[in-house]
Amino acid sequence: MEKKFGRDLTVGSIPRHLLNFSIPMLIGNLLQSGYSIINMIWVGNIVGENGLGATAVSFPIMFILIGIAAGITMATSVLVAQFFGAKNYVRMKHVIDNSVSLGLVLSTCMTIAGIILSDFLLRLMNTPESIFSMSSTYLRISLAGAVLLYMMFTISSILRGIGDTVTPLLFMGGGVVLNAILDPLMIIGIGPFPKMGLNGAALASVVSQAISLSFALVYLRRKNHLISINLRRLTFDKQIILLICKIGFPSTIQQSLVSIGQAFVTTYVNYFGASAIAAFGAAGRIDMVATMPAIAIGMATTALTGQNLGAKKPERIKEIFKWAMVLGTTLSGVVAVIAFTFPRLILSVFIHHEPVLAIGIEYLHIVAPCYLLFALMFVSAGVVNGAGQTLVPMLFTLISLWVVRVPLAWYLSQRTSLATRGIWIAMAAGFAVTGIVSYLYYIYGGWRKAAAKIQTPMDKPIEAILET
Repeated sequence: MEKKFGRDLTVGSIPRHLLNFSIPMLIGNLLQSGYSIINMIWVGNIVGENGLGATAVSFPIMFILIGIAAGITMATSVLVAQFFGAKNYVRMKHVIDNSVSLGLVLSTCMTIAGIILSDFLLRLMNTPESIFSMSSTYLRISLAGAVLLYMMFTISSILRGIGDTVTPLLFMGGGVVLNAILDPLMIIGIGPFPKMGLNGAALASVVSQAISLSFALVYLRRKNHLISINLRRLTFDKQIILLICKIGFPSTIQQSLVSIGQAFVTTYVNYFGASAIAAFGAAGRIDMVATMPAIAIGMATTALTGQNLGAKKPERIKEIFKWAMVLGTTLSGVVAVIAFTFPRLILSVFIHHEPVLAIGIEYLHIVAPCYLLFALMFVSAGVVNGAGQTLVPMLFTLISLWVVRVPLAWYLSQRTSLATRGIWIAMAAGFAVTGIVSYLYYIYGGWRKAAAKIQTPMDKPIEAILET
């Protein structure tokens, strides 16, 4: 069975495993982000500055939901990797069934709550009146697709756990291509579609995600895949749910508080008007692209760490970290150089309005050099998360965010003459703190003791795992 599905990451060349695992996942992450990037490109060039600002101000709220989904699905990926490495496929499928059940319930509840509270949250973020109505409708439509997004996250995380990054890549790629086609049709109103403006961009994403997810579910079912999802088999096993929450809760809290912190920063940017928030939104998409190589390498590191610990081969972790750092730093460095050297060219893809471009260029000149630190952040966290010690990366991220970035952004933008430049400096400082502290913990921290304790958890009953 293991020969047909997944990839054994416990033997063979570590650099090759990292490349084979992370490159398809990097493309997949870029494609997943492609929904919002493509929307911003079409919106910025067709709807204009206000439309671009509306998508930017809505993003932190959507990012909260994405953060919660990322935390839960990260736990699923870790457990699936360890069960797969231990060749315990019965428990692996049980984890998958419960993860899907939990995800459906959580995403539905979050979608309903988000739609009800959307206007309140936009007001709380001091959204400019010139874009408030536009932001509200765009956000509600986007939230309607949260369940679809969550399910695609879940399927991708399960496949990553068994070492398969190609299959989700194909479905996400199809969804992004479809989104790129539907966006102008729905925004402008071409053929059978009415002119919907900004709302058309949101609806195009939801429709594309629905079709992509449907094809993924049907494909896995017809292939009788090892991780095929059967809705009749979905259950709520209290012990499995607790185990998923135990591993995923720290990451969920981390991602959620990062998203809330981003909402605070967006609130500070909103004080400086629609041009500032439009520039922040466009430059933020560059940040998103810049993090993708390090995130992909970090996730590959988590999968390799999880499988090798499950197979009782902790001696391979040092080599995993070394090669992950080499690859991650190289890729992030290339993006940093391009973003710093050609900011106007990159930002012009989204918008041509000069005031927006000027603010965005200033942002990239300050923040882009910090992209070099992304590998430190995500590779270090990847090893620690793969060892099951998810609390420490959460604490480091929250300290850098809530002790450094958010208060510094407030102080420099509101209490000095730096204005938006103060916010950009605070963001760079937050990246620097996270990267440096994460690396120091990998070198000197106690994660190895935690790794030693979970070398054989898959040989234990679930009750014993929960007690550790």
